[in-house]
Amino acid sequence: AAAGVAGMIASRALQGPHARSFAATIHPAFGSVARFGVAAVQWNDVACVVAGTGYTGEDGVEVQVPATSAASMWEAIIAAGFQPAGLGARDTLRLEAGLPLHGHDLGPGITPLDAGLHWVVGWDKPAFRGRQALAAHQVRGSQRVLVGLAIEGRQPPRAHSNVVVDGAVVGVVTSGNFSPVLGCGIAMAYVDASKARDETTEFHLDIRGRTVPARRVALPFVGGRRS
Repeated sequence: AAAGVAGMIASRALQGPHARSFAATIHPAFGSVARFGVAAVQWNDVACVVAGTGYTGEDGVEVQVPATSAASMWEAIIAAGFQPAGLGARDTLRLEAGLPLHGHDLGPGITPLDAGLHWVVGWDKPAFRGRQALAAHQVRGSQRVLVGLAIEGRQPPRAHSNVVVDGAVVGVVTSGNFSPVLGCGIAMAYVDASKARDETTEFHLDIRGRTVPARRVALPFVGGRRS
C-alpha cells in the first residue's frame, strides 16, 4: 500500500497478487472494480473513487478519499492485511515491469512511438491532438528507441548515465535501479535505433566514470508484456 496526498484528496494504491481479495474486505467494490475501470463508492459514509489501476506491474486498485478521511482509510487498509510501502518501492516495481515514468522515460520531445508504446495510441480515432505528427513519425521511424539493459552485481545504474558502444556515446539511461527480483542492476535507456536493431551490439554504461558491460534485455524485465 502506497500513499500520496494531492490538494484535499488522499490517494491509496493497493497493489499485489492478493490486492483485490484484501481490498474487498474493506468494501466489496474495492475488489470488484474492473481493470482500468472507475467507480464511485460510499465507504463509512465517505465518498470514495476506486479505480482498477496501478503502477507496479501487479494487479490492484487505487482508492481516493477526502484528505479528512485519509487516516481512517489507512487504518482500514492496514487492518485488511496490506503492508505499507513507499514510493521508492513502487519505483523499483514499475521499473522491473518496464513501465515508463514521466519526466524520465516520457516527456517533452519523446513520443509514444519512441517509448515502444504504440498500443496506447488511439489510431482508430479520426482525430486527436498530435495525430498528424505521430503518423509522420510512424512513416519515417524512430531515430532512438527505449531498450532494457542489465549489468552484473548490485550496483544500480542511474538516470543520465551514458550508454557507450565502441567508445562512442549512443544513448542515455532514463531510469535505473537495483532489481530485488533479478538481483542485479537494471536500466531503461534511449539509444540510437541503428545500434538497438543490431543484435551484435555490445553496450556499456558509464557509471561515475567507470565503464560497465551491459546486456540487452527485453522489456519488461519481470512479468508479462507491458501492454
